[in-house]
Amino acid sequence: MLNPAYFLTRNARHFGGKSAVFHGDRSWTYRELNDRVGRLASALKSIGVTRNDRVAIITDTEPRGMECMYAPLRLGAAIVPIGPRLHPAEQRYILENSEASVLLCSRRFYAALTDLPERLPADVRVIVMDAGESGAEDYEHFLASGDPSIEDAEIDADDLAWLFYTSGTTGRPKGAMLAFRNLMTMVTTQLIENNHVLPDDRFAYMTALSHGSGLATFRQMARGAGHVFPTGQGFEPERFYQLVERHRVTIAIMVPTMIEGLLADGSHRKYDLSSLRSVVYGASPMYVERIKAAVETFGPIFVQTYALGEAPRGCTCLPKAEHVWSDPKSAKRLASAGRESFHVQVRVVDDAGKQIPAGQEGEVVIRGDLVMKGYWKNEQATAEAIRNGWLHTGDVGYIDEDGYLFLTDRKKDVIITGGSNVYPREVEDVLYQHTAVHEACVFGAPDPKWGERVVAAIVLRPGSHATEEELIGWCRQSLASYKKPSQVWVVDQLPKSGIGKVLRREIKQQFLVG
Repeated sequence: MLNPAYFLTRNARHFGGKSAVFHGDRSWTYRELNDRVGRLASALKSIGVTRNDRVAIITDTEPRGMECMYAPLRLGAAIVPIGPRLHPAEQRYILENSEASVLLCSRRFYAALTDLPERLPADVRVIVMDAGESGAEDYEHFLASGDPSIEDAEIDADDLAWLFYTSGTTGRPKGAMLAFRNLMTMVTTQLIENNHVLPDDRFAYMTALSHGSGLATFRQMARGAGHVFPTGQGFEPERFYQLVERHRVTIAIMVPTMIEGLLADGSHRKYDLSSLRSVVYGASPMYVERIKAAVETFGPIFVQTYALGEAPRGCTCLPKAEHVWSDPKSAKRLASAGRESFHVQVRVVDDAGKQIPAGQEGEVVIRGDLVMKGYWKNEQATAEAIRNGWLHTGDVGYIDEDGYLFLTDRKKDVIITGGSNVYPREVEDVLYQHTAVHEACVFGAPDPKWGERVVAAIVLRPGSHATEEELIGWCRQSLASYKKPSQVWVVDQLPKSGIGKVLRREIKQQFLVG
């Protein structure tokens, strides 16, 4: 099977002088980018990285993150993209669980990792960008030791290529194993169905390479398009507008929270945004009235996709042409996630796995070459998720008579805040470690900015006392910032079923009504 690293090799060979990467005042050609990736791949090979090994990456949104992706692939190794927003303890767990042999890391994340009480796994070679006085091995020095002429490795379609850790419903994230077959299927689906890319397009990397932007780089590379990186950290609307005007950006990926930020910032009127033709959004629901406002403000440039870490970048798609509301039917479809994409089959089934009629709610299931191989070192979770060839997503919804998917709930109670998943059990596990907490129930509450926010309802132990600020601070010590509760609600008791199970939906309803 073709190695996706060959996209870069081909670009360097066919039009090596074309600008590939834009970052502030600097730019790199495809020939220069290929040279750096080759040197990094060669240096990794010299320390023993080979086909089927795993290389972990924690980077800021910067060009070297893309080099870190393509170099392991050139060797036939797998990428383990670790979210930069995760707590260092969570990052360390992924590093250890994945059995990665190398970590390529931005300096600020390395500093946080080394501050942990637990040491990093001894058998992991750590290469740090801009290592400076940290005492770590420096990325540029390491890269310079390599030979740029290394060739792309031969790979099999089912070799592991991308090991993505999803937030875990049992308190630990699970590694979704995406094979080279999955990545190539994803690229084809994106180019045919979701967002056609032309060689003169320029893509702005506004989200972490560990998530959607990293997976989108393959379609950009397949077409020899441009890659534009911001110079600062975090998303700021005006800085995005400046990036679009300066580098003539044509495509971006955003979560709904970012689009809300654009709507709230009127500075777009000061900039030339005429080059921008596509903004792909997903990861969490967006209210219909808000997407209408976005189209009215920025034009018909929005594309919605529904995907999972287990089936990436495009299970369903609502294209730009269908972001209209000229009649009741089209207006209703703005609330949908679109129809199933090329290479994918989507159904809604009952608890027995039987397909149910249009308009009836059930669990969303997916099959096709976009679906992962399974979960890393977790046969039980794999068996639960993939049954008879279908990936059970845990999302609840229905498909209308014309094939449009509407998501109505989340079977696994996941909270999606700012486009990031938070599983209640993960937060509850931390709360239960506090000596004052007797019972805890975590749920999502609607939030106009973030889509949802994390709320914890707790019962204190008799005679114990803890303030809301104390409990939020307790969670902050162990969890990524976006996972900690924004509000802690102390109650006398939690509603339970006849067998003693906490009724999450009931306590959530009480909170919303109250």
